[in-house]
Amino acid sequence: MSTGMVDGLIADYVAGALPEPARVLMASHIEMRSSSASMAHAFEVLAGKTLERTETRLLTNGEGLLDVILRSTPPVLKVVQSENRPSVLPSALRDYIGRDLADIPWKGKLPGLKQHVIEHNKDGTEASLLLARPGRALPNHTHEGLELTLVLDGDFHDHRGTFIRGDVSVADESLDHRPVAGMSGPCLCLSVLFAPIVLSGSKMSLLGDILGI
Repeated sequence: MSTGMVDGLIADYVAGALPEPARVLMASHIEMRSSSASMAHAFEVLAGKTLERTETRLLTNGEGLLDVILRSTPPVLKVVQSENRPSVLPSALRDYIGRDLADIPWKGKLPGLKQHVIEHNKDGTEASLLLARPGRALPNHTHEGLELTLVLDGDFHDHRGTFIRGDVSVADESLDHRPVAGMSGPCLCLSVLFAPIVLSGSKMSLLGDILGI
């Protein structure tokens, strides 16, 4: 996870500058990660103090204030319960989908890979859940625009490293990668695409990944 990119997304989330699917993804990430919840709280407090002082003077020592806020006690996070057990889905995502994981109507996308499209907008933005069997590789691809992926359960890896539960992968036009689900169990992710992906790599490698072999 690129810390700088994710911090920027948290700032955009606090500012209300994200479209709905990305807002839900970041709200879910913040719910899953106490460090990100603290960061969001810091941005909220800093924004509030800046707004209070806008008419009189500029906020001084902004970086120092942010550091103090980050070291303060983070807000208490809400834990979703289902039949006395925590839900895999964060409450923000469950509310967005309108159902819990056990009720998702999965559809086969590729062998060993299931998908549930939550929302597909006319502007090309698509939010979906992806469930990959252990070791399942997604075909090598690049991006025509931004793609955000939140790991909800399990893990996956590519040449950048390993992404575990709560991590956010940020991909753009500069990234060409082949995500592979970890072997510890199925990998469940929330994906938000702002533009289509473009398959890359050799025809033989793509064929093997599409067939799941």
